[in-house]
Amino acid sequence: MPAIRPLSLDEMPAELGAEINGRLAARTLSSTLPVQIWARRPEAATAWVRLLATLNEGAILDERLRELVRLRIASFTQCRTCQIGRKSDTVSEQDIACLSSDDESFTPREQVALRYADNFSADWFAVDDATYRELAEHFTVEEIVELQMFSAMMLAGGRLALVQRAWVDDEVEPVLGV
Repeated sequence: MPAIRPLSLDEMPAELGAEINGRLAARTLSSTLPVQIWARRPEAATAWVRLLATLNEGAILDERLRELVRLRIASFTQCRTCQIGRKSDTVSEQDIACLSSDDESFTPREQVALRYADNFSADWFAVDDATYRELAEHFTVEEIVELQMFSAMMLAGGRLALVQRAWVDDEVEPVLGV
């Protein structure tokens, strides 16, 4: 069980419940469990889920690139939900097995995005002017901003899910069972 008892889907406010259902259908959410914890602050949870929808369903970055970046960041956050969830059929298990920015099976654009994800997650001071120049060789300014926002959401969401133990196979009783 997560550290904080999640609300049941029946306990959700209607607006948040509708957002959850829409995001499950679009594969933006692979699990409802984190949102069931966040639902204790329904307005914030709804805003978070809507931003995820914007960065996924309304994205200008392609699905495969977003999925590669998401999974790469999940390797840093160690979020079980993030690591096992699959949001795109365009990324194979072989891609995941060699998910590195220097792997030649990825396009130069994907390699740059993965390198950015690595630095954003583990060495953010390495994101310097040279990083921006390299990104600009492969992405528009709008795509760079979206990549940054998407990376931030994946990093924050993965860390939040980890510290909340928001995965279904946790057998430890909730600390906060209210």
